[in-house]
Amino acid sequence: MLEFLIRDAKTAPKSFGYKLKNNLLTLEDQEEALTNPEWAYEFAKHIPGADIEVCQEVAIKDPYWAYRFAKYITEANIEVCLEAVIKDSRLAYQFAKDVTGANIKVCQEAAIKDPVWAYYFAKDIVGADIEVCQEGAIKEPYWAYKFARDVKGADIEVCQGQAVNESEEPYWAYKFARDVKGADIEVCQGQAVNESEWAYRFARDIPGADIEACQEATIKEPKWSYKFAKDVPGANI
Repeated sequence: MLEFLIRDAKTAPKSFGYKLKNNLLTLEDQEEALTNPEWAYEFAKHIPGADIEVCQEVAIKDPYWAYRFAKYITEANIEVCLEAVIKDSRLAYQFAKDVTGANIKVCQEAAIKDPVWAYYFAKDIVGADIEVCQEGAIKEPYWAYKFARDVKGADIEVCQGQAVNESEEPYWAYKFARDVKGADIEVCQGQAVNESEWAYRFARDIPGADIEACQEATIKEPKWSYKFAKDVPGANI
């Protein structure tokens, strides 16, 4: 019985995945490869003589495999692959970062639709338009703060306006004043003192803080009033 099972296993048709894993693919498998974007990419990458153009037509049906195709297949049509990739902001960023000959402007237009990738695009991509990326990043306080902190050429005042003024969150006012060179301390403090904890932390950690104004914001809460008197040099005991 065992001999029959072994014989049948050897003669049974092998799946595409099995052939790929075991380096058994041949040009005869191209038709099957063209039924799946991932397979089309893998076939073009590993099989000499594969029809690159035809494989690309299938691979670009999925933005991720379009990106991989452009990155790893020497004969890929970069422009055609990019058209498929720009549906995804993250992949547009990755394309600009990893693919030689990528159209930076086109990638950027897709990346900045998401604040996360607008930030990373400005930070990592040579040739990025900082002002344009900033417009995309500052839609959320966290990324406005990160942009001002990390991106050379960022407009600190604009970023602060979004992270501090628009958000009206004392936490971001404190973080912005603490971490961003060129932050307007007075403006940040005006927002931070709206909550006792951040008024205390502001006075404790931010050079140039108005100690008296910060302390006044803590006096209604014994916990923070006590910590203020204990930890902040210049506090009115």
